[in-house]
This record gives sequence, structure tokens and C-alpha cells, in this order.
Amino acid sequence: MNTRLTKALTVISAVALIGAGCAGGPLTTREKAAGIGALGGAAAGGLIGGAVRHPAAGALVGGALGLGAGALVGDQLQGQEHRNYEQDRQIRRNQAETERQRYELERLRRQQAEY
Repeated sequence: MNTRLTKALTVISAVALIGAGCAGGPLTTREKAAGIGALGGAAAGGLIGGAVRHPAAGALVGGALGLGAGALVGDQLQGQEHRNYEQDRQIRRNQAETERQRYELERLRRQQAEY
């Protein structure tokens, strides 16, 4: 029974990884972190489960916990990336406005010097 469960988990994991890779487009930070967490959790769970003679169950539980933890961490990182992007965009807008105002000020100075 244990061998069948291990094979089934291996097939399910392979299908899930292939499906994630074929989803189209690059992976988001959240997806990358969730994948890393799932793989790390499954490896750690498999090792711990092996010590108590249930490696497949340990890998399954560890993978699920790692997936959840990785997704939470990835979500926080992705949110920070979005905030940084928005701040950079606002900085670029402010710089463009400052340049426009400098140009307008210089134009007004030249115009005033002509009179």
C-alpha cells in the first residue's frame, strides 16, 4: 500500500509541476515562493515521515504546509514589489513635472528679459 501511495503522490506532483510550468507567462513572486515552499515542505516532511515509517504521508503534509507558508511569504513579497513599482512611477512623474516647470520658468525669464 505504501508503494502505491508513494507512486500516486509522485505522479500527482509531476502533473502539478508540469501544469504549473505550462500555465503560460512567467510565474509571479507568489507562485515562485509557493512552489519553493511546497518542495521544501515535502522534502522535510518526507524526511520526518521516513523517521516514523510514513514518508509519503509526511511528504504530503509537509508539502501542503510548505505551500501555504510559501504562498503567504510570496504574497507579502509581491505586495512590496507592487508598492515599490508604484513609488518609482510616482517619482518619475514628479521628475517630469519638475522638468516641465523648470522649462516654463526659463521661458518666462527669457520672455521677461525681452521686455
